[in-house]
Amino acid sequence: MACRYGAVPLTEYQHQLLADLAAARTDERYLAGGAALHIAPNSTRYSNDLDFFHDSVTRVASTFAADIKLLESGGYTVAVELSQPGFVRAKVTRDAHSTRVDWAHDSAWRFIPLVRDTLGGLLLHPVDLAVNKVLALAGRDEPRDFVDILFINDRILSLGALCWAAVGKDLGFTPLSLLELLKRRGRYRPEDFARLDLAVPFELIAAKSTWLAALDDAEVFVRSRPPAEIGCLYWSSTKKAFGAPTPADLSRGDVRVHWGAPGGVLPRLADFGLAEP
Repeated sequence: MACRYGAVPLTEYQHQLLADLAAARTDERYLAGGAALHIAPNSTRYSNDLDFFHDSVTRVASTFAADIKLLESGGYTVAVELSQPGFVRAKVTRDAHSTRVDWAHDSAWRFIPLVRDTLGGLLLHPVDLAVNKVLALAGRDEPRDFVDILFINDRILSLGALCWAAVGKDLGFTPLSLLELLKRRGRYRPEDFARLDLAVPFELIAAKSTWLAALDDAEVFVRSRPPAEIGCLYWSSTKKAFGAPTPADLSRGDVRVHWGAPGGVLPRLADFGLAEP
């Protein structure tokens, strides 16, 4: 699978830094977090950092050691701010520009394999970025996560389908318990968003209305699905997309469950009785 950098909320400096790191052609790190989520065209928020994930603690250390050599040979200055097993945070500077970069360990469990962008770097798939983000919002009350979830609900996956799937990664939740935590979010004031670097103005009243509707729709959806399917995504062969299936979708036999696995799994046409291309 491939994606392309386009008219996206990355600074020119971040774009160049990513390009320089991607030149290493390593498969031991992949971009995740806000920068990966908002790398899509017409995104709503600029990220002030770059988050690289790795499938093991050992890979965090080895990749950081290789990356710091690559960056310093390219004229960057790397100032480590925090270093512990499985996590390194540094400020990366060149000329008058800087950004924070994290190298961190995360589980290799995901729904979809990693995506390779046109510069050669690896990115976490948008669905898995969405799963991580909804779990983040459940665990912390950050305005940036709230902005991101509204973006995800509109562009990637509805909140109901996301709550249903996310518990496949974090087995400590049920869809309803996750939803209950999310219901405590959204109590913000306009000044909470003033410190965010947003691509478009944030309309809090409209956002709150959208959020409440998304919560209501999510509860209806998660209560409608069978417990045996908790933790899955739903893939439509007609729409060629993941989503929350409607009764009409289900009656057509158009929907199949899609489970996560170490490394992720691509939806297969064979699951619908169709030939692979």
